Amino acid sequence: MSKKIILSVIVCLFVCMQAHSQALFQHPWQGKRVAYLGDSITDPNNKGARKKYWSWLQDWLQITPYVYGVSGRQWDDIPRQANKLKDEHGNDFDAILIFMGTNDYNRGIPLGEWWDERETMVEYGHGGQAKQMVARRQRTPAKTNETYRGRINIALDSLKRMFPDKQIVLLTPIHRSDFHANDKNWQCDESYTNRCGLYIDEYINAVKEAANIWAVPVIDWNASCGLFPLIAAHGQYFKDSKTDLLHPNDKGQQRMARTLMYQLLTLPCVFNTAE
Repeated sequence: MSKKIILSVIVCLFVCMQAHSQALFQHPWQGKRVAYLGDSITDPNNKGARKKYWSWLQDWLQITPYVYGVSGRQWDDIPRQANKLKDEHGNDFDAILIFMGTNDYNRGIPLGEWWDERETMVEYGHGGQAKQMVARRQRTPAKTNETYRGRINIALDSLKRMFPDKQIVLLTPIHRSDFHANDKNWQCDESYTNRCGLYIDEYINAVKEAANIWAVPVIDWNASCGLFPLIAAHGQYFKDSKTDLLHPNDKGQQRMARTLMYQLLTLPCVFNTAE
């Protein structure tokens, strides 16, 4: 058999193997029904982009989007959005993505604490000793809409109780620069602290902390999507390089979506063993 024929056979086998592997592979979120909770970057009515990240995922993965994000909203609006999801779809969907936090930073919501702690008595027995009442400190999630962490606690506690069988994924806020809508809505970039004296990093880190506290995965969009409006070269990804470096345009939303599509490969969308 000539080398030319052998090479042709090898090429054919390689092409067949590639086609077979592609036929076998399916993205775990393919064709699923996903609820999106968030603010203006998610809101279908916001004019920053014609196609939002969830629209791109709909095109690429045929995900049916249930979108509840509203411009200007903060973490304290998540329970309302979740209740609307429950009213409209019950339990008939697959997963929830939450993209929230940039407006809490902008409005200067204090971070607060994750826990309320108290001294209490509890029964305990170990090492052959009979159980007895012992003094211990006990912590419970701090739930208050007056703080950022308190708001996240309220939201995730509510979602965990309302949808115990659903995948819930947190997305960190992305980088932000100037947003100049008008004299009454003039927002400076993230190089400045908010009125609490805090940088946006602390609000981003709180979302990552919440993932461990509430046993939900987090995708760090701030680090992974690549959008960095603090330099002029990245103005191309936002609505207007002079007045709106807060809201990604179609190109920016597509970049976010592509990152999200690959990140979601590492996470199950459903926990039903029959699927």
